[in-house]
Amino acid sequence: MREGEIIERLLRPIATHPAARGLADDAAVWSPPIGRELVLTHDVIAEGVHYLRADDPSDIAWKLVAVNLSDLAAKGAEPAGVLIGLGLARPDDAWLERFASGLARVLAEYDTALFGGDTTTGAASAVLGCTAVGHVPRGKSLSRTGARPGDDVYVTGTIGDAGLGLAIARGEAPADPALLRRYRLPVPRLAMGQGLADAGAHAAMDVSDGLLIDASRMAKASGVRIEVALADVPLSDAAAARLAPGDAGRLAAATSGDDYELLIAAPPQSRAALFTLSETVRLGLTHVGRVVAGEGFSVIGEDGGPVTVPRLGYEHGA
Repeated sequence: MREGEIIERLLRPIATHPAARGLADDAAVWSPPIGRELVLTHDVIAEGVHYLRADDPSDIAWKLVAVNLSDLAAKGAEPAGVLIGLGLARPDDAWLERFASGLARVLAEYDTALFGGDTTTGAASAVLGCTAVGHVPRGKSLSRTGARPGDDVYVTGTIGDAGLGLAIARGEAPADPALLRRYRLPVPRLAMGQGLADAGAHAAMDVSDGLLIDASRMAKASGVRIEVALADVPLSDAAAARLAPGDAGRLAAATSGDDYELLIAAPPQSRAALFTLSETVRLGLTHVGRVVAGEGFSVIGEDGGPVTVPRLGYEHGA
């Protein structure tokens, strides 16, 4: 299928928002709501790095958009639209049609428009990009730089499921549909993110490369020290049944990545509001650490002592 056919047959029917101009132009034109600030983010997913060649193209499209919406969630933003960049190898028509169906599915699920993008073929392996455009009430955007000494550290949902799902996808572990779904179909925590500022949170970011490495990044960006207690890292029942007991299992979960949960720093007086928010959006919330004065990052084991961690999480090029 040529580029013109991809646009005409597969993408134009999805791009119904006026900002997309029917994909007949070289750019989208969109006006954010009055009194809102723009939030922009861009992520790339690559074949063999973020997804496997054998993965369903519909799931690949979902993941491409969802990981970008997760960044918007961490800023407290409401998504408006996305621009998609498809650097493809030599996909057949069936692959493209499945991808387009997944793209339509994720955009409909999160009420997000397709604003436009670009497509090219002939790459050695596929590299897919997405720019997500969102908006947030003026002055209400959160960042990873706001954590303060005395804050509590929380994480939403459960940690480590997606890492186990990747092992299943690679054929390295027994099947479990729920764990596989956590890897292939991440869920951006938009509703939780949009309530964090009003609940009193000081900082937030999404957990993409692993709970520990992302907590260390928040600590560095905020100029503080963060301590994470391994015993408090939340695990699903499915993950707990597969991981080693004690510190070893939770350490594996906290360094595996692809969770796309929210990491939050907030003062003690915000605790009740945060848990009320989590109950309202029906998403678990767990206290996993604290922010203290100083620099760096530390992990506390079940015995209350420090744990040496040779690898905090996933780093490209490491």
